[in-house]
Amino acid sequence: MKKVLGLGNALTDMLLQVSEGDLRELGYPKGSMNLITKQEAAAIQQRFASVRKRLVAGGSACNAISTIASLGGKAAFIGKIGNDEVGDFYREDMLKNNVKPMLLTSAQEMSGCSIVFITPDGERTFATYLGAAAELQPDDIQKEAFIGYDIFHIEGYLVQNHDLIAKAIRMAKESGCTVSLDLASYNVVNENHLFLKELIRQYVDIVFANEDESFAYTHLNPQESAAKIAEQCDIAVVKVGKRGSYVQQSSQQHHIGAITTNCTDSTGAGDLYAGGFLYALSNGFDLRKCGEIGTIAAGRVVEIIGTKLSEETWEEIRRICALYRGFSSIR
Repeated sequence: MKKVLGLGNALTDMLLQVSEGDLRELGYPKGSMNLITKQEAAAIQQRFASVRKRLVAGGSACNAISTIASLGGKAAFIGKIGNDEVGDFYREDMLKNNVKPMLLTSAQEMSGCSIVFITPDGERTFATYLGAAAELQPDDIQKEAFIGYDIFHIEGYLVQNHDLIAKAIRMAKESGCTVSLDLASYNVVNENHLFLKELIRQYVDIVFANEDESFAYTHLNPQESAAKIAEQCDIAVVKVGKRGSYVQQSSQQHHIGAITTNCTDSTGAGDLYAGGFLYALSNGFDLRKCGEIGTIAAGRVVEIIGTKLSEETWEEIRRICALYRGFSSIR
């Protein structure tokens, strides 16, 4: 089994169920990711103080890495937290999920958080205060971290620091890692299009994108986007929600249908898809099976609030993986 290393913003998610009207009043485009100040984060928390909320350790790459570990894979995560209770919670949650934490600690900044607004249709909109996560710098990335790892997964949200993401990916390639990149959000792609295009062409092997992100990158429909992105890397994955996903390598394209679910909250669906896909890939599954495992993980997480599946659900997915491998044992 190949080992997977992730790099991303170490953020604790604050999940809030809100109305469409609340979202319009806040002024955040539905489905977008918005960077906010510490003062804005405090104002939002005050406004929704009476609304029931849930805290979970998150961040795009961390969610994917936790999925790999929960399925029985070997995985680690690099990020930066504050010297506070939220940071302690984050580290303990990673250990609980069998992820090796490679966490740096800021001496001054508080741990970052991502306020997730969930509307009745299950769509999520992010208001993110990066805090200590934004202090992760190129000098924090050391070549020793990549020793023993085969796949390096990075989230597109890190493009607020071009030097960091470029150095990390170059170092991963020099260490012999397959590089996987999640494009993260359509507005991230729009604001960093040229940088992402150069990065993908030169260094990236696997690209994950949803329909909006793939359109922002290629201005094509999902099926055509998968083909276009696959011209620039080895494997392209374009997720299209209830219509499934397209997985392409060279001229070979697979359409994987979605599973029937009752969507309550789409938070983390793309991250769990990526994690399931990479877990299957690390076990040598073919591309269709990789897409199917990713689809199952994503389909299960939209049925709950947040990104933490129950052990019973993980057991179900592990059983499917075991059947795919032709083994009777799950772990």
